[in-house]
Amino acid sequence: MAEMIEERQSLESTTVGIFRTATVVKGGRRFSFAALVVVGDRRGNIGLGYGKAPGVPAAIEKAQKEARKNMVHLELKESTIPHPITGKFCSSKVRLLPAAPGTGVIAGGTVRAVLEMAGVQDCLTKAYGSTNQKNLCKAVIDGLGKLRLRPDIARLRGVEITKSTVDELLEVGRRYMPKKAAATEKAAAPVNLVGKDKGGRKGGPRRGGGRRRGEGQGEEPVASAETQSTEPGSVTPETGLAESGSDKG
Repeated sequence: MAEMIEERQSLESTTVGIFRTATVVKGGRRFSFAALVVVGDRRGNIGLGYGKAPGVPAAIEKAQKEARKNMVHLELKESTIPHPITGKFCSSKVRLLPAAPGTGVIAGGTVRAVLEMAGVQDCLTKAYGSTNQKNLCKAVIDGLGKLRLRPDIARLRGVEITKSTVDELLEVGRRYMPKKAAATEKAAAPVNLVGKDKGGRKGGPRRGGGRRRGEGQGEEPVASAETQSTEPGSVTPETGLAESGSDKG
């Protein structure tokens, strides 16, 4: 899970792995920890750090400081990479392929951590050879560092380059992706009339015909003095006295 380490530069940190080593001494075993950390701002800036310490928190802090020293800027094409590339470090190889918007990052945990911190949202990957976490991270960064944008290549070669396959994918993705609503507009809540009674309450009428607390108040009209019952034993609203069955005149 990403951790914010500096809000001013929007730098986030992800711990790729924690490694434990032990040395045997006269009194027993003495443990030491190492941390592999990726730091990035999700906008093309990324760094890899490796630190060792007697404790895990100290090792992570050391790795974050080293990663911030090794920050590099990458050339990205919106939410993906501009062209396919292969990164290599020692016996690890990683093939990175651009993808259409909405594809997501199809990768393992180690490669995914590096790509997400770099700001890549749509990419296909395949790892070959060793799957060592340290070598895989360095292979991904090696591949991302080789990326070049179309205008840069055209300027270096002195020729005009037409639209690439990645540009076509992005255009198709923009055409079919749902449009984002304005920040000031709020989506209306869906109206669901299923399972509601006449008063708009969920669940319909209660079993047994009973009423909830406060339900039905003020709904029935109050009877006037002329329409009120004058049966024997009823109370008139004017006098508050019970009327008898016979008129005593």
